[in-house]
Amino acid sequence: MLIENDLAPRTDKPLLKLSKISKNFGAVSALTDIDLDVYAGEVVALVGDNGAGKSTLVKILAGVHQPTSGMVEFEGELISLDTPGKALEYGISTVFQDLALCENLDVVANLFLGHELSAWQLDEVTMEVRAWTLLKELAARIPSVREPVASLSGGQRQTVAIARSLLLNPKIIMLDEPTAALGVAQTAEVLNLIERVRERGLGVIIISHNMEDVRAVADRIVVLRLGRNKGIFTPESTNQELVAAITGATENSVSRRVERKTTEHTLGAN
Repeated sequence: MLIENDLAPRTDKPLLKLSKISKNFGAVSALTDIDLDVYAGEVVALVGDNGAGKSTLVKILAGVHQPTSGMVEFEGELISLDTPGKALEYGISTVFQDLALCENLDVVANLFLGHELSAWQLDEVTMEVRAWTLLKELAARIPSVREPVASLSGGQRQTVAIARSLLLNPKIIMLDEPTAALGVAQTAEVLNLIERVRERGLGVIIISHNMEDVRAVADRIVVLRLGRNKGIFTPESTNQELVAAITGATENSVSRRVERKTTEHTLGAN
């Protein structure tokens, strides 16, 4: 269901507000006049075909790219995300698809990599306690915080990457294809983790090609096509509606399949 024009305005202010964000790479326009609001305690899904501008938008929010034009507001203040460090300072954390984990190190070392607690030496005990506490709060299925990351499943690695970003106490976390290449059980584990992150009051942005995963956890689904906004949808939206918005074609394999099943059902009833 398209809600862009029917959604009642919220009285609370968004954590993050993008207004007319555009990004050009030379003569190529990657994003044009993108608007996006993200509120505390909600999951917003960004969906779109390859080349829709999802990755470019995420990199702008992560401080990797700077917009050519437009405004970024965080907690009501106009900000400039000119470096990845600045994005982290504001509380915007990103878990990219490659996760950036060190497989030869254990879970604790990966969680605190670059943020080790130390005086004259590493405080291993405190780091281990904090690691266990956080993972228990997330109900993470990690056998041991001293387990090498190389021995963990895909879902467990995603959990470690998300937990690492939470140690910096972000207010918004962005997840790039968090369930890509995961099995059914591992996908369910990650989706449950996303819901627990939302329950902590964070704003969550997920980028995914999997419509079932998106509908399972998202509060709103924002469609990008060729670098432009193409609608905001509810989780109750059908695959037919989403595919039509993503591709720009109302006639596609999904719509034909739905029509065929409807016709078969009608004929069977008669």
